Amino acid sequence: MAVGGPEPGGALDRLIQLLARLPGLGPRSARRVALHLLARRESLMAPLAAAMAETLEKVRPCPVCGNLDTVEPCAICRDAGRDGSVLCVVENVGDLWAIERSAAFRGRYHVLGGHLSAIDGVGPGDLRIDGLIGRLGDGMVREVVLALNATVDGQTTAHYIADILADRPIAVTRLAHGVPVGGELDYLDDGTLAAALRARRPSEG
Repeated sequence: MAVGGPEPGGALDRLIQLLARLPGLGPRSARRVALHLLARRESLMAPLAAAMAETLEKVRPCPVCGNLDTVEPCAICRDAGRDGSVLCVVENVGDLWAIERSAAFRGRYHVLGGHLSAIDGVGPGDLRIDGLIGRLGDGMVREVVLALNATVDGQTTAHYIADILADRPIAVTRLAHGVPVGGELDYLDDGTLAAALRARRPSEG
């Protein structure tokens, strides 16, 4: 089904429909993007298509932390200079990348793959919570930083994890001031994230 206006048809129509599925792009924006790409076939469209094909083939979730990389485990998990005693729990890879941009954290990560949501039918079994618990079994982790988004669902998820870890000899902390209620990590500036990481506090459970 075309997105309206003159019918581009065939491959172009399919491209516009797929672009319209991307976050922040509706049918009109998708049409503009498609025309922009076609006007720059050699300088932009061809390299983009090649990069997407390579990404599809080579990039995989890290089996340890859930980060995306072309190697397994990912570069962060393989970095011997990281502090293995501190584990930062985030909702998604975008949040992990946001914290990395702040350059304020040198521990390791665990990506949950989302947050608990009764409305969307997302329960504990849909997240990588069991994997998180499994990583704590060797006794190396002394602190778990719950760097979840300051949304209702994010904080519900943080409370759930804090309750699970309450009986373990592990400090459970959260990001402190600097992260606004309702804010999402990927949209925060690097300085705000750095300040929040430095001022993290014990979790209330």
